[in-house]
Amino acid sequence: MMIVYAVIVLGVLIFVHEFGHFLVAKLFNVRVEKFSLGFGPKLAGKKIGETEYLVSAFPLGGYVKMFGEGGFIEGGESHHPASEDEEENSAAVAGEAAAASRELTEEEKSRSFAHKPPLARIAIVMAGPVFNLVFAWFAFIVLCMLGVPSITPKIGEVLKDKPAAKAGIQKNDVVTAINGKAITHWEEVAEAIAAAKGKPVVVAIKRNAADLQFTILPEPRISKNLFGEKVNGFAIGVASAGEVVTEHFGPLQSVVKGTVQTGKVIEITVMSLVKLAQRVVPLDTLGGPIMIAKMAGETAQAGGSSFLAFMALLSVNLGVLNLLPVPVLDGGHLFFFFWELVFRRPVSQKAREYAQQVGLMLLLGLMALAFYNDIIRYFVGQG
Repeated sequence: MMIVYAVIVLGVLIFVHEFGHFLVAKLFNVRVEKFSLGFGPKLAGKKIGETEYLVSAFPLGGYVKMFGEGGFIEGGESHHPASEDEEENSAAVAGEAAAASRELTEEEKSRSFAHKPPLARIAIVMAGPVFNLVFAWFAFIVLCMLGVPSITPKIGEVLKDKPAAKAGIQKNDVVTAINGKAITHWEEVAEAIAAAKGKPVVVAIKRNAADLQFTILPEPRISKNLFGEKVNGFAIGVASAGEVVTEHFGPLQSVVKGTVQTGKVIEITVMSLVKLAQRVVPLDTLGGPIMIAKMAGETAQAGGSSFLAFMALLSVNLGVLNLLPVPVLDGGHLFFFFWELVFRRPVSQKAREYAQQVGLMLLLGLMALAFYNDIIRYFVGQG
């Protein structure tokens, strides 16, 4: 079943991404020749109007092929996806060669991607990643309305001889405020203590029916952040009881919280890429299709909300990764178009070809590494 859930996740996110390119291309009156979910051999297809809609064999990507561009997105170069058979490819190549040998009509130029101004091409290319981020934003809003699990500020353990124990804090106390700021979630306890920067904090707690206050001096400690880096901080020596409640929010609150959550996930995704480049996060943490399939299956079994949250996280990753300035990705094409916008001339054909070859090798290398990590993690590691 996990393969089915993985296909659902990837299918939805790829559709959202390619639909972004498709819709904005249409808004700029560019003729879209093909819209494919997946790549490789064509499984099914139907032409509606001027566009052929395809489902192809490998659901790890997709493409939108536009007139005057060759294959979305290849920076205006001729490119024929592997979804056509050999005879169709030959006919297509011959057709483009014939088109290249004559002058395009004004009508054809008006529908051609390559003849659109740089800002239009930038909008079309950027639409894919932006639609992925917007999808995640909507998903987080829906999750807030459905209900978000959160850990209460109930104390489950008071460490012996630590500041909290010395001050009189006890197990099962519920933190209600720190330095006058209301506390409703456990994560806010650590944030409030960190914000004090080692100065005494006034901790308000509820013990049974009594409201009490304690002044506590946090002690320095070394901990690890999300990326495994050692960081200096402060603590008072308490641990959460792990009590979980589900919070529901109204539409306006959900929009605010969904926006904040989307921003946090984007920030974490960008920082993860930076830490990978700095080798702070090891390369063996990269995951590929097998990891996605496993996580899709696990989150689907956990419930609809978990599955939707996983899709939102993956959609942010897809959006951010596609904006990287790697030539075969959307970000690489954006770099070329911004160059053209600034310097009033396009990047040379030879430079684009060389850059795309390097980018393709880099992308294939990362994909191979992700597959290798998956095999080691889920097969060799279990042996």
